[in-house]
Amino acid sequence: MITKRIIPCLDVKNGRVVKGVNFEGLSDVASPVELAAYYSSCGADELVFYDITASAEGRALFTDILRRTALRVFIPLTVGGGINTVADFERVLQCGADKVSVNSGAIRDPSLVEKAAKRYGDQCVVLSADVKRVDGVFRVFGKGGRENTGMEAIEWIRRCVGNGAGEVVLNSIDTDGVKGGFDLEMLDAVSNAVNVPVIASGGAGCIDDFLTLFRTLPKVDAGLAASIFHFGEVRIADLKRAMQRSGIETRI
Repeated sequence: MITKRIIPCLDVKNGRVVKGVNFEGLSDVASPVELAAYYSSCGADELVFYDITASAEGRALFTDILRRTALRVFIPLTVGGGINTVADFERVLQCGADKVSVNSGAIRDPSLVEKAAKRYGDQCVVLSADVKRVDGVFRVFGKGGRENTGMEAIEWIRRCVGNGAGEVVLNSIDTDGVKGGFDLEMLDAVSNAVNVPVIASGGAGCIDDFLTLFRTLPKVDAGLAASIFHFGEVRIADLKRAMQRSGIETRI
């Protein structure tokens, strides 16, 4: 059985970690530098850092706070936000990222995934897909969940993986921050459509939500969450012990 990963997510705005519900109503949480250092030391398998307003504001990702964060992290670090060109990949990797997450940039330029994968390798390119149901259809959203692209999500994700995306983070806008459990229907559709690791994002509210995710959808490789970790509602060590007791392979 493949070892399942637990990944905290730092949504960063104006140099601070924030959290909202359904991608709205953002509230201040903490310093990304200190929070990253904490997660790196307490059993997280990887860490995701999103500059969540970079694309919507049409600017480059903040590199100063990213450099300081990367210096404190000793686990794989994925970084996204405002990634629009291969040069953006280069800049973020030079700041200490291990993988680069792209969303709106790939929507604007579908060749970006292929160009980045050829230059840096598939393992470096992460497709972050913000998806929401619209009239019963999974639709891709850009600019931090603010803009409906009209594209059907499963075909879009399949296309990006075919172009070289080595991993998919599926962000369900419908379940984001609601804490009612991961979007199993959406995750099942995506994990059956591609043959690369799929990371579940959006909806975790308790330890049982992770256990349900991995038991129900063994193809899903990792669970990502933010507020339940940030506010101490779930401790990563407790979660991993519960996974181990349930027969779900994880790194302790």
